[in-house]
Amino acid sequence: MPERDRLVIANCGGFWGDDPTAALRQVQGGPIDYLVMDYLAEVTMAILQKIRSKRPDAGYATDFLRQLRDVLPTCVEKGVKVISNAGGVNPRACGAAVEALARELGVADQVRVAVIEGDDLYPHLDEVLAAGEDLAHMETGRALAEIRERVLSANVYLGAAPVVKALELGANVVVSGRVTDTGVTLAPMIHEFGWAEDDWDRLAHGIVAGHIIECGTQCTGGNFTDWKKVPSFANMGFPLVEATPEGPFVVTKHPGTGGLVSVHTVTEQLLYEMGAPAYVAPDCVARFDSVRLEQEGPDRVHVSGIRGGPMPEKLKVSVSFAEGHRAYGRLVVSGPEALAKAEAVAEVFWESIGGRDAFDATSTQIIGWDATHPPLGDAEPSEVILQFAVRDRDEQKLKERFCPQVVPKVLGTVPGITYLPDAGRPRPSEVVGYWPALIARERVRCTVRVGDECVELPPAAPPAGDAAPFEPIAPTWPAIPGGETVSVPLSRLCLARSGDKGNTCNIGVIARSEGIYAWMREELSEAFVKRRFAGICRGEVERFEVPNLLALNFLLHESLGGGGTLSLQLDAQGKTYAQYLLAAEVRVPRALLAGLEGE
Repeated sequence: MPERDRLVIANCGGFWGDDPTAALRQVQGGPIDYLVMDYLAEVTMAILQKIRSKRPDAGYATDFLRQLRDVLPTCVEKGVKVISNAGGVNPRACGAAVEALARELGVADQVRVAVIEGDDLYPHLDEVLAAGEDLAHMETGRALAEIRERVLSANVYLGAAPVVKALELGANVVVSGRVTDTGVTLAPMIHEFGWAEDDWDRLAHGIVAGHIIECGTQCTGGNFTDWKKVPSFANMGFPLVEATPEGPFVVTKHPGTGGLVSVHTVTEQLLYEMGAPAYVAPDCVARFDSVRLEQEGPDRVHVSGIRGGPMPEKLKVSVSFAEGHRAYGRLVVSGPEALAKAEAVAEVFWESIGGRDAFDATSTQIIGWDATHPPLGDAEPSEVILQFAVRDRDEQKLKERFCPQVVPKVLGTVPGITYLPDAGRPRPSEVVGYWPALIARERVRCTVRVGDECVELPPAAPPAGDAAPFEPIAPTWPAIPGGETVSVPLSRLCLARSGDKGNTCNIGVIARSEGIYAWMREELSEAFVKRRFAGICRGEVERFEVPNLLALNFLLHESLGGGGTLSLQLDAQGKTYAQYLLAAEVRVPRALLAGLEGE
């Protein structure tokens, strides 16, 4: 039986580059048991691998050390344990840096650092391929051998198991490579509550808890559709999870902090970057269409009812590869007739460098008018930023043809034009492609090192047996009322959140009432979304129903210009797509608006 009936896990960052004061505020803001930090994204691994190739003692997220400097002595004093995947592609060097920091701060005798390795396939990639793992692209089916010479990094997504072992070995600071963002939150629950590897429903609660808090303040009022309901964005409260041995948990934040924790803020984050409702993590499958949310009190949302299933047979691998170079040029064009002037400049610019067909990919966007999506109105802006973008395998072509021709257009084209004072001549940067693949679990060897002790974990085999059958709820929804119809923006009826996975954007749309959800199921179709994103979404649109959250989740394939650093789009991560969808005008029965705020 677990020794404790509650565990408080605090997140202090959603990405490498998040608020550097978050760790200190989480430790000082109130009692916590664990501080978890997620730093890694797909492209981050490639950046770290390149840094390490130049400096063997580098290759980890240095921000981690800056935040740890603020809190390590206090964490030792209060018994707060720290878990982070900041180790990147060099966890051992990161662990050594933490130990050096502990000595500098005078707490070395009270800090036990665990280093988790085994996720990095890059040094052994040829052996892996020779053993029969083709690491085929999960979307295209192409074998990795086609781009082997251009691979920059290859990392397996590890689950919670190595972190749990590190805690069992007495570590109070755990440093890993590519442990999943959900794994760093799930691990303390497994360790403290003694959950078994086939206790799928409890594990699924931990997975969902990790997904909710992994993006920091995105679940506490940040990036929220109803942003005017957030009392304050100052001193934003980062999320806390109050976990229990049975699985259900509460999402909250420290008292007196900015932000908002509500059913809707949590629902939006649940849908962020979601695919099918069966969410696959290394530790188990969590059914997002089983989640139950309840407002327990101010800034407190109770989460329960989550069903889980066996861990997948294979683990996901994130491979990055070199895909040439890209460059951006930006000019400011002012009115009158700013749009006509911008179009004239664009025409002469591309003509002066040999035409758009001379490069692998090009883009012209008018920021302030149509850079993320088609215009929402007819009023012409008084000034815009004209952005040119180009990608090509030949870096020299960019240096000689594209880059020198941007700024000269200030003197040689239309009036009312200038360049950005901090920009000047563009410079090419390397483009990194993303290659998702799968690998058999038995190919992955993971080690946990604490002091002089090093333990190798055997590959985890999916437990025998199946989870109990699960059928999503199928309630009887209210009949869609007849009568007078009115035209309203979709935002009057719904909330939404969008995000990216490679070249696919997801948009989770949440109804403001059961009646509206019934209308959404009938009217908000794949075809509707496809039309809304005509010219942007070049692939198919998929729709998944998540009735327990009154939500529909749409996947817009081939909609992000290749995704990541490959894209030339202003919004390569789909952050703006939800807002553009919500701006769509729809006709609905007036009766559906009854009871909504403002009606």
